Amino acid sequence: MAIPPQRDVEQTRVALAGWLATTLSADGDVALGELRGPGATGFSNETLIVDASWTAGGTPQQASYVVRVAPTGYSLFPDAAFDTQYRVLRALQATSIPVPNVRWYETDASVLGAPFFVMDEVQGRVPPDNPPYHMAGWLFDVSPAHRATLWWGAIDAMADLHRLDPAECGLDFLTGGLGEGLAYYESFLEMVEKDEPVPMARRALDWLRSNLPGEEQVVLTWGDARIGNVMYDDDGEVLAVLDWEMVGLGAPAQDVAWALFLDRHHSEGCDVPRLAGFPTTAETVAHYEARSGIALRDMEFYEVYSAFRFCVIMGRLAVIFKDWDLLPPDDAMAQDNTVTRLTERVLAERNAAR
Repeated sequence: MAIPPQRDVEQTRVALAGWLATTLSADGDVALGELRGPGATGFSNETLIVDASWTAGGTPQQASYVVRVAPTGYSLFPDAAFDTQYRVLRALQATSIPVPNVRWYETDASVLGAPFFVMDEVQGRVPPDNPPYHMAGWLFDVSPAHRATLWWGAIDAMADLHRLDPAECGLDFLTGGLGEGLAYYESFLEMVEKDEPVPMARRALDWLRSNLPGEEQVVLTWGDARIGNVMYDDDGEVLAVLDWEMVGLGAPAQDVAWALFLDRHHSEGCDVPRLAGFPTTAETVAHYEARSGIALRDMEFYEVYSAFRFCVIMGRLAVIFKDWDLLPPDDAMAQDNTVTRLTERVLAERNAAR
């Protein structure tokens, strides 16, 4: 689905080149290649990737940068928490979690129209969401063992993240927990429902309210924890853990369940078989617990929680697509999509297990 451009690309190149020339203390101008990557087509934060060359102190220099720009106009989430993403990435650079090297943060919105931060580009491959990787893409060309390596790399990153002490990492400013998370997504749902009803999200929320777990485990959570937010090398090893837009504090099962639900959506939810090599839920839980030393609790609850949140996000996307005239006004995407249908299946499973 083509997304309308949100900025003037050439104007952006000129502004970014001027900013980099000052930031890099270049002898003269900084030459930029063509902007690439998702660029001006993101749903929330824009991601601009560019090759730069310049001279500093008489010595030629080259680098490739990723520029993350805070959302302007449409935002997928009610609160993009852009500054939080930068602070988390900076803090995690001093840990075992592989994240891109963050260079600079610019708060002056006059440069690119919004605050932005700049990272070194990490070159690798990311499992695609569109089309989902179980349907098409480069994962079809690798072996089952290679796919297992990819999966375990993401699970290991989650396990290692959950073992970190937020206070020791300088991340004790983060908030979260199940109560706050449910309140946030209920408020998010209410915002979406001003334009689009999402009855399946309401059903999932009712189930969650009626089946709240007991004492909650609280760790540093990735949020959007899945292989689609990991960059891998050609051998399937993790190069970088990406996208910290949903970072916070919460139960470890929240991240693991989200990864499993998203993978289930990309296969069963899209009516295609799961590619050979991807571990089962039981294998994933056992591997995670051995790696982290944390016993996962309430996985069934957090599967429904994952489904609920994804339903809300799909509802918000339906609103955006209609506002952009990518869908007709009477389209039922918010009420009937791959996520809502899978959520209905998950709720039926949970109710049958009672």
